[in-house]
Amino acid sequence: MDRNQIKSEIEKTVKSMENELVDLSCKFVSFNSVNPKTNGPGEKEVALWLENIVKKMKFDRILHIDAKDTQVPYGYRPNILSILNGQSDEKTIWFMTHMDKVPAGDLSLWESDPFKPIIKDGKIYGRGAEDNGSSLVASIIALKAIQKLEIKPRYNVGLMFVSDEETGSEFGIEHVVNNFKFGKDDWFIVPDSGNPVGNEIEIAEKSIIWLKMTTVGKQAHASMPQLAKNAHRIGIKCALEIDNFIHEKYNFEDPLFTPSASTFEPTKKEANVENVNTIPGVDVICFDGRILPSYDLEKILTEIREIADKYEKEYDVSIKFEILQKGIAPEPTPADHPLVKSFSSALKDVRNFDPKLVGIGGGTCAAILRKAGFPAIVWATIDETAHQPNENISIKYMLDDAIVYAYFLATL
Repeated sequence: MDRNQIKSEIEKTVKSMENELVDLSCKFVSFNSVNPKTNGPGEKEVALWLENIVKKMKFDRILHIDAKDTQVPYGYRPNILSILNGQSDEKTIWFMTHMDKVPAGDLSLWESDPFKPIIKDGKIYGRGAEDNGSSLVASIIALKAIQKLEIKPRYNVGLMFVSDEETGSEFGIEHVVNNFKFGKDDWFIVPDSGNPVGNEIEIAEKSIIWLKMTTVGKQAHASMPQLAKNAHRIGIKCALEIDNFIHEKYNFEDPLFTPSASTFEPTKKEANVENVNTIPGVDVICFDGRILPSYDLEKILTEIREIADKYEKEYDVSIKFEILQKGIAPEPTPADHPLVKSFSSALKDVRNFDPKLVGIGGGTCAAILRKAGFPAIVWATIDETAHQPNENISIKYMLDDAIVYAYFLATL
């Protein structure tokens, strides 16, 4: 078959599997696989379900690279790697998706139970429907379509279902990279970010830093400020100076990224005192920074510390920083890498556009893979409803993405 015939057969086959795709997506939503670090039960049940699926698909190898974790009663976090042999063992093309979810949040903002999927206006609603159930299901359907058409891909194909993506990947892809020997020429597709058109391929990410700043002063009655060291006021002033400093000094813009500049946002504000007429002696402010790879993250942290030192000396208080999360951006996947070029070509054939190569401020598992020296791209078609109330995914998006994945594998 020529490429047009292959595309036609794949489109017809995937579309014939719509009911199965919807069933799989709804089943995924029904699992409460909220990450244990955010008070959820973890991924065990959804992992058992997925393992049963790949067993029925007759993958040539199914491997467990589980991570020990005492946070969950069953003692481990599952990571499942399933490999379908291709014509050559030269490399494996991996599709990596994650099984964990974020909490539902304020239930009053949901129009339905977050873990009881509903279908409305061509979309599936529920926690995890988009993040990352949409791409997880689309990758399964793509492989099922390949098998139905009896197409043997040029290279091995792997489906990798990992834990712990939502809180840093210590028990997920980071553990897998450290405990499983991937092929030196393996390629990785991480479908965990995108846009509604599907015309962006992510090849780079910013460095990430989450900071918790605790200011310790002296508590007193609000009518006697001379006896206090107002940690709230001092903390706010220090935070504002840090905020202004970062945005004024580190203002370079890189058009590869959206937004093009580094971001540094004061976010979480922890409660200090419970009553209005008490001056707080302790105040906590958190920051979320997404810094362009061209900047030295350690230098920025040193400069932030110097600003805090000035406030400590001036107001006789203590200001401490805790790093909640830190990730130094690895080198991007090269724009001319065969993975990027091959996937771009498949997108052009299927969707009739030239995709744009981009960088993002969000963090995906692709950064961990790039740090380990592997080429990784991030792509999906989504409306970006992840982590929101009434999270949803278009059924059409999932079908269309499955077609792209299957065509990409069939035409390498």
